[in-house]
Amino acid sequence: MSAEKRYEEYGYVLDFLPHGRAVARAGYRAGALVQLVGEEYFTLLEATIREGLIVKTGDRLYVGKEERKEVTYIMGRIGYDELTTTAKMELPNVVEKIILNREKWFINFFNTAQAITPRMHAIELIPGIGKKYMWQIINEREKKPFEKFDDLQTRANIPNPAKLIAKRVLEELEGESKYRLFTRAP
Repeated sequence: MSAEKRYEEYGYVLDFLPHGRAVARAGYRAGALVQLVGEEYFTLLEATIREGLIVKTGDRLYVGKEERKEVTYIMGRIGYDELTTTAKMELPNVVEKIILNREKWFINFFNTAQAITPRMHAIELIPGIGKKYMWQIINEREKKPFEKFDDLQTRANIPNPAKLIAKRVLEELEGESKYRLFTRAP
């Protein structure tokens, strides 16, 4: 892995707190807050937004380095435990939406994933995929690379790939896994 700094360009709103937090944190800024999940590395972020602006869960906001329209200040990364109850409830749906929007990237994962250790393949880290499904995926991708989730589902006979990947992303965000396939380390 290169040492380049990886940051999010876009984030999806998980929760909108129009009056900020009830309990102020160090470096706290007053005003409306949003909790977001990044589009590329699933980074959990907290940010302040323009006064008077109202956003909804699932809205896609620019959080990159250039001038931002909605977000005024990125307060920083937050842990899963710092998400509001609402944000935790919305996270699975928003993560699945991101996965479906980035289908080509995730299909490429299934087409190129390799073994992590002599006894474990990266594909096996996805919930619901054991040795049997892993071999079906590997055998099918050798015949012809997968093109879409439907193709993967039909040829490898696995249930809803986007949902399975979303479960994996949530495990990683909750800090429950040794290996990270899709998220940045905290």
